[in-house]
Amino acid sequence: MLAEFSIVPVGVGSSIGDRLAEVLKIVDASGLPYKVNPMGTVVEGEWNEVMSLVRKCHEAIMKNGERALTAISIDDRKGRPNRIEEKVKSVEKRLGKALKK
Repeated sequence: MLAEFSIVPVGVGSSIGDRLAEVLKIVDASGLPYKVNPMGTVVEGEWNEVMSLVRKCHEAIMKNGERALTAISIDDRKGRPNRIEEKVKSVEKRLGKALKK
């Protein structure tokens, strides 16, 4: 399963980089494959481990704040491992060139 999630602390000003760095420490320590992008983080794993990770990240933001917006998008496909890399490679193959990463 792939899940892309983003967590936005509300009411902390316009710079949230320090808070997001805390979340990414949690993601990195999880041991799950992940990719960070400017709008969120994509994680690959089994349902329970991915959802547990998102919950830990959300709770970390809430520990020092009053409100957070968490968005999750899930792509669940049976029998397809390493999708975090393979989905991009599939599109690049069709295009005949590498995409910017």
